[in-house]
Formats: sequence, structure tokens, C-alpha cells
Amino acid sequence: MNKVVVTGGSGLLGAAVIIEFLEHGYEVINADVKYPKEALCRTVITDLTNLGEVYGVLAGADAVVHLAAIPVAYSHPNEVTFQNNVMSTYNILEAAGNLGIKKAVISSSESSYGICFSKQNLNPQYVPIDEDHPQLPEESYGLSKIVNEKTADMIHRRTGMQVVSFRLGNVISPEMYKNFPGFIHDPQQRKPILWSYIDTRDAATAYRLAVEAEGLGSVALNIGADETSMDIESKQLMETCFPEVKNFRKDITGFAPLLNNEKAKKLLNWKPIHKWRNYVNL
Repeated sequence: MNKVVVTGGSGLLGAAVIIEFLEHGYEVINADVKYPKEALCRTVITDLTNLGEVYGVLAGADAVVHLAAIPVAYSHPNEVTFQNNVMSTYNILEAAGNLGIKKAVISSSESSYGICFSKQNLNPQYVPIDEDHPQLPEESYGLSKIVNEKTADMIHRRTGMQVVSFRLGNVISPEMYKNFPGFIHDPQQRKPILWSYIDTRDAATAYRLAVEAEGLGSVALNIGADETSMDIESKQLMETCFPEVKNFRKDITGFAPLLNNEKAKKLLNWKPIHKWRNYVNL
């Protein structure tokens, strides 16, 4: 049996990821600073900014899935967000690499492209945004994600550990679909995230597939749904909110996503299956 440590398993995405691994026969340990609402597996209370504690919780694991983080910009003083997110990820990868763990998946963010929390109203340079789009954050949260991706590259070079960095779209758990009627007809509300979303269950599948994949080295992948979170067509969203953007790299007819997920689909053999329209009465 393969043993996987999931950090931040008590958070928004944690339960879905833990369930995904349990249902596929893995032994799972949750490493978090708090206990989850519902105990799905053993939780080890761990301060991930303490390298010794990280070695302790990872000992004997075959893989690590790193979800734990301060999840947004500006919820904490900037340097607190940066220090927490960078050092926890560094410690996870440093310890995993030195323990001989072969697979890690870490959680980056679409906000690393800089549009999400921009005070300068940064426009995308083109859509759909793929992994080659410049990463231009103005705040420490997006910057921490870029540093974490660089840390992943460094550990891979040194140890050969496969590290997949997920640039996640807006994470939506099933109970959050009840909020959709409040924004699906208002382009401004979710403009900074290019109206992206990813269901926790689809994200969870991607995390498992990334652990099971071979030979990926260190790679960053966008993880988003196959459609926007809006009931307005994508071309109209762009014309309304980003009229200056004229560089369309792919066909965006209908409700096509503006966060390009093709690379993840190809490399992981992954397909997001949960569509918000199946859960929201229009």
C-alpha cells in the first residue's frame, strides 16, 4: 500500500483529496495545524514551518501532497503570508527530497499570473492563459507561489524527485454552488480570476493522477474547469471587462475557459467532469 501525506487536509480542498486517495487504496495522513470537521484519516498536528516536525510527519511516506497555505493575498500582513507559504513549501520539499520520497504535488495558483490581486488593473497579455503566460504578481501571495515553483525546480534538480505544481483556479466545493446565482450574470464580480473555477473533486483527481504519473520532472500545470463559472459567453466577458485584449490564442466560443487546462489534461490524462450547471438551477 502506498502512503501519502496530505498537508492542509483540514482545509477547503483537503477532504476531497483525502477521500480520493482513500478510495484508491492509499494510506493517508493529514498534516495540519487543526483537526478537520470530519475525521477521514489520522491527523498529525504539524507546524510546517518547523523543518524537524516536517521530517517527522513525512517519515515513511511514498508521496506528499501539499495543500497547506495561507490561501489568499491580504488576509495577513504581507510578510507573514510570504514567510508561511515559502518556508512551509521549502520544508516539505527539502525533507521529502532528503527522505527519498519520489513524488510531490504542491499547490500554486492562477494568482501567480498577477491579474487576480492586481491594484493596477493588470490585463492578461492573451487568453486563454496558459503556463507560459508571464507571472507578474504585485503582492506576496502570488510571489510566494512563484518562489515555491522555483523551489520545486531546485529540489528536482538535486534529488530527481518529481514535483508537480498546480496553478489552481478558484476552488469550489459542492456546497459553494449555492452561491453561483449571485454572480453568474455579473461579469465584474469574478473578472480578476478570469471567471475560472475548479470543483474540489476534479482537483482531487488531478492530485492523485499527478502522484501516479511518471517522468514529469518539475512541471507547473493550470488546473481549471472546461468552462467559465459564468452564464455569459466568454467572448462577451472579454469584450466587457478586458476590451483591450485582442490576442486570442484559442477559440473561446461559448463558455470556453480563459484559464487553459490543456497541458494538465494531456500530461495527467485528466478530465474535469463536474460542471456548475449540473448543480445550479438556471
